[in-house]
Amino acid sequence: MRSNRRLRWAVAPIAVTLVVILAGCSQQQLRGFLPAGSEGATKHTDGITGLWVTSWIVLLAVGIITWGLIIWAAIVYRRRKGQTGLPVQLRYNLPIEIFYTIVPLILVLGFFAFTAKEQNSIEHVVKNPDVKVEVYGKRWAWDFNYPGVGPGNNGVNSPGIQAQQIQNGDGSVDRAKIPTLYLPINKSVQIKIESRDVIHSFWVIDFLYKKDNIPGKNNYEYVTPTKLGTFQGKCAELCGDYHSVMLFQVKVVTQPEFDTYIQSLADKGQTGILGPEYNTNTNLPSNKVPQAKN
Repeated sequence: MRSNRRLRWAVAPIAVTLVVILAGCSQQQLRGFLPAGSEGATKHTDGITGLWVTSWIVLLAVGIITWGLIIWAAIVYRRRKGQTGLPVQLRYNLPIEIFYTIVPLILVLGFFAFTAKEQNSIEHVVKNPDVKVEVYGKRWAWDFNYPGVGPGNNGVNSPGIQAQQIQNGDGSVDRAKIPTLYLPINKSVQIKIESRDVIHSFWVIDFLYKKDNIPGKNNYEYVTPTKLGTFQGKCAELCGDYHSVMLFQVKVVTQPEFDTYIQSLADKGQTGILGPEYNTNTNLPSNKVPQAKN
């Protein structure tokens, strides 16, 4: 009878916690509060989401068990009326010590293994991508290059300016004027990431992936968009006064729409590549600021 009562005391807090956690969960909560648009956005987003959500489930399970044991011990072994002194102390219990050592070790190794597996998948180098683009971060906007296309395969470009606030008092920006990167759906894309001045960070929010723009260093990101739509992006590295308006967007379109866009840049005369000759960081030997012509 006494043992049954102790068991109820142990199970009750665990049951209450589970009910509170699981009751009324929205779809976003079930996805670990990740952006709603990330579902199926690229080849890797579902894998990232699975790793994130599974990790939280395991950690919550460990937490619930730990909290339950703490509450159970506090209630069952509390000092009763009339008791004095310390209760019998538990020490040098080899099975318990082995258990408390092995379980955390298994958890750490498991998290490491699954994280490394997902990271290797994301960072896998695609040797012959279908599309190559170049992204230059600059204070406080973005330049996008599409090499190997357009007239003579000399490439086309899309220079950007920082986000412009709409004069309506609420601080919103004109999305029609922020830099826009076009990508074709279901095509492997190599994104070469560079900087013209200081460290920036190229972050497409719904792609669940970001990479730094580092002066004098080329970073590469490989992505295969699998969902049509417009995805918002921003600089994720504090880079100066107008960091908050260093916004951009990515439009994932069909191949014919992508080809039409490339042709429209060529028709505007935006041919060739906007390369390192426009970098403003003169501290690097390879960077030279263009001299004004008289």
